[in-house]
Amino acid sequence: MNKYKIVVCDHIHQSGLDILEKSNDIEYINAADEPKDKLVKEVIVDADVIITRSSTDVDEFLLEHAKNLKAIVRAGVGVDNVDIDGCSKRGIVVMNVPTANTIAAVELTMTHMLSCVRQFPYAHNNLKQDRVWRRQDWYGIELKDKKLGIIGFGNIGSRVGIRAKAFEMDVIAYDPYIDPTKATNLDIKYTTNFDDILECDIITIHTPKTEETIDMIGKEEIAKMKDGVVLINCARGGLYNEEALVEGLKSGKIYMAGIDVFSKEPATNHPLLDLDNVTVTPHLGANTKESQRNIAIQAAENAISAARGVAYPNALNLPIKESELPSFVKPYLELVQKLGNMAAQITKSSVKSIKVISEGEIGEYLDSFATFATVGVLSESLADQINYVNAEYVAKERGIDIQKESINSTSGFKNLLTLKLTTQNGQVIKIKGTVLDESLQRVVEIDDYTLDLEPKGKLILFKNSDEPGVIGSVGTIIAKHNINISDFRLGRNKNSQALAVIKVDEDITKELIEELAKLPACISVKPVIL
Repeated sequence: MNKYKIVVCDHIHQSGLDILEKSNDIEYINAADEPKDKLVKEVIVDADVIITRSSTDVDEFLLEHAKNLKAIVRAGVGVDNVDIDGCSKRGIVVMNVPTANTIAAVELTMTHMLSCVRQFPYAHNNLKQDRVWRRQDWYGIELKDKKLGIIGFGNIGSRVGIRAKAFEMDVIAYDPYIDPTKATNLDIKYTTNFDDILECDIITIHTPKTEETIDMIGKEEIAKMKDGVVLINCARGGLYNEEALVEGLKSGKIYMAGIDVFSKEPATNHPLLDLDNVTVTPHLGANTKESQRNIAIQAAENAISAARGVAYPNALNLPIKESELPSFVKPYLELVQKLGNMAAQITKSSVKSIKVISEGEIGEYLDSFATFATVGVLSESLADQINYVNAEYVAKERGIDIQKESINSTSGFKNLLTLKLTTQNGQVIKIKGTVLDESLQRVVEIDDYTLDLEPKGKLILFKNSDEPGVIGSVGTIIAKHNINISDFRLGRNKNSQALAVIKVDEDITKELIEELAKLPACISVKPVIL
């Protein structure tokens, strides 16, 4: 019997190794202690699946040598060390294990919260290391009746909220991408106003690391907080601007901070380590015996399923093989995902339904288009937690209705895709796109505005009343911010309104958007990055 070869590149819990060992159709090699050069050049050359953690970089060098590789399992959540695009081009499935460490991360958050309010590490060190008994130096504060603001109310944030309620805290959740009832059903307040979070006594963040969430808490946000606030981050480094965090801790604006993650790790020389009002841990979110056991078991089981070709749980990409899909369909898959992501960035709201309408011969692949569209919409809020395998499940869990319709072509285009996104507050965004000359993706309509737009780059969507001088004013403001315009597309509707889509070379700043919004003719202005 031919056996599938699975190579474990980094150390995982013995429970996972035992599962691999007991599988009769699996040839398993534990190469965690092999030198990386030998691992890549000799051990994995004929591997069907590899299991990695953070110590092995799945880069071009590795992929060039792993000629037989079908799948990669990242034993954990983060895939920063995996070249996902490179894997996709080679038809290699990339999977992670996103939920095995949920409870560990939740409990670490509560540990930091309690350590901060009672200054536990410092009191401990004062007695154990300094041998000083001074109870009067260590008056803390209680969690009871304190207002806790939770940013991001997914698997981890919601469980933190449940535990905080057990401490009789007043909990409020901010997550524009969930159904508010997910919070209110737990007797937790829900807000769409971020300033409500900034008024809390304690703030904890549990979001993926995306363009939207990097530096989500900075100098401006800290200034709005109440004096003596406590900040917790056990999610991702960089969600709090670290310079602003240090400044706030030094000034006393921030009473204490509990930090498990840093922008650059290992962080052995970080300024936060010099402060006396910080509890720090070296990225221990998944470091429990139970978590490591769960991660190893799930990683081993996923690797076996992938090797056998049975399933690809928690796949972060989708291998597209030339022989299995007509070449003309592939650009439409990418296009509809972009349409979904574009709509999500425009709305920035909890989604009620996603509808994909196809016109032309591409209708045969409508199910795939719906999956890609869902990934595009939800990736704006979930980043690498959403994938082509779990998209339908995640949408159902969030109460999102996925709709599909194939109609005869009435638009004049040979093939056309329409993405219609409806939010919980009733807002509807409709974007149409097609592919020209087999590969040129184009957005041809946004709501009722006809355009010819390449869905790529840094875009500003500026909707305004159609009157003289608006374009000049917009250009002047953008130039004032030292931003270069590389393309400008304009569409009009029947209601004397216009939509300009402005492509720029530099980053779109919050200040620019705020200034454009103040123009008298402005109806709305949204940044979109594709």
